[in-house]
Amino acid sequence: MTKVVIRLFSVMAGCLLLTQCASTSSGPGNMGGPTVEERNAKIASEPTGDFYYGRRYHVEKTRFWGYVRSPRQSWSRAKMVIFREDKKKSPDRLPENGPPGQRYAFDQNYEYRLRGYYTGQKAYDPNSNQFLPEFMLTGYEVVDRNPGWLFRPDDRYDPARITLYPR
Repeated sequence: MTKVVIRLFSVMAGCLLLTQCASTSSGPGNMGGPTVEERNAKIASEPTGDFYYGRRYHVEKTRFWGYVRSPRQSWSRAKMVIFREDKKKSPDRLPENGPPGQRYAFDQNYEYRLRGYYTGQKAYDPNSNQFLPEFMLTGYEVVDRNPGWLFRPDDRYDPARITLYPR
C-alpha cells in the first residue's frame, strides 16, 4: 500500500513540476512597453465617459476580438469579448489572406477607444472552446498602435495559442 502511495505522490509531483516548466509567464516578455508605474499612471489619468478601452488580441483561427475594460480600470479586470458587428464592423474586418497591413488582424495589440455595449449574451468561439461576452460595437478610434504589454511586463505573445490572460 505504501509503495502505491509513494508512486502516486511521485507522479503528482512530476506533473506539477512539468506544468510549472511550461508556464508562459517565466522570463522576460516579448511585447515591450512602459514600466508598471507608467502604465498605472496612464490608466489613472484616462478620460472617462460613455466608452470602453479595448486591446486587439489576435490568435490564429480564433474569432474573439480581444480584451475590453472600462476607463480607469486595470487591464487585469478586462474581459475577453466577441464583437457583434450588426451596427459597426470591427476595425480589422478585412480578408484573411490580403496583403500585409491590409488583412484581418493587422491591428494586433492596437489599443482602441470603443463605443458600444455588452448585449448580455454569450457567444461561442469554437476554436478556443470558450463562451465569451458579446459586445455590440457601435464605433471606435485608435488610441495607441504600440502600447506594449497587456497585463504584465513579462507577457509573451504567441500568435498560435492563447498566452495572455488577466492575472
